[in-house]
Amino acid sequence: MKKILEKYLVFVVGLYFLAVGIVLIVRSALGTTPISSVNYVLSLNTPLTLGTWTFIVNILLIIGQLWLVRKVGCRQDVIEILLQIPFSFIFSAFIDFNMIITTGLHPNDYLMSLALLIIGCVIQSIGVVLEIKPRVAMMSAEGFVKYASRYCNKEFGKFKVYFDITLVSLAVVISLMFTRRIEGIREGSFIAACITGYIVTFLNQKIMTRKMLHRLFPVLR
Repeated sequence: MKKILEKYLVFVVGLYFLAVGIVLIVRSALGTTPISSVNYVLSLNTPLTLGTWTFIVNILLIIGQLWLVRKVGCRQDVIEILLQIPFSFIFSAFIDFNMIITTGLHPNDYLMSLALLIIGCVIQSIGVVLEIKPRVAMMSAEGFVKYASRYCNKEFGKFKVYFDITLVSLAVVISLMFTRRIEGIREGSFIAACITGYIVTFLNQKIMTRKMLHRLFPVLR
C-alpha cells in the first residue's frame, strides 16, 4: 500500500509540472497547447476560469470513455476511467493556482514570449514523463484517445494526432463564434504541438531515465 501511495504521489507531482507548463505556455501569449485549446478559448469568453473549463471538458471526456467501453469494457476499464475524476479535479486546481500566482507575468517582447513558451514546453514534458513512469493512472484526454482508438481499431499515435487537430479546430470555431476572430490559437500552439513529443522522448530516454528517477523516487523501479 505504501508503494502504491508513493506512485500516486509521483503521478500528482507530474500533474503539477504539467499544469505549470501549460500555464507558462498560456502566459507566453503565443497560444496554448492543443489539449488545452478548447478550455482556454472558453475561459477567454466566459466568466469561468481555465481550471474550471479544464475540469468540465475532462468530465465530458470521461463520460465519452464510459460510453466507448459500455459493451466491450471490463470492470478494470471502468475503475481506470472513474479514477480520472479526482485527478482531473486536482489537475484543474493546479492550473487555477498557477494562473493566479503568474498573474503579473507578461512578456515584454516576442523573444521573451518565445523563451517562456519553450520553458513551458520543457516543464510540461517533465510532467508528462512523471505521469508515465508510475504506471498507475492516466488523464482523461489520453484515456479518451486510448479507448476511442481501440473502439475504432486505429493506432493510438495516429488517433492522437486526429484528436489534437480536432480540438484545435473546435477551439478556432468556438473563438470565431464568440468574437469573430481567432483567439488563444497562435504559432505557439503549433510549436508546442511539434516539439513537446520530442522533448518527452529525449527526457524519458536520456535524462529522466528509470534509474535516475529511482534515486529520487525509490518506488519507481
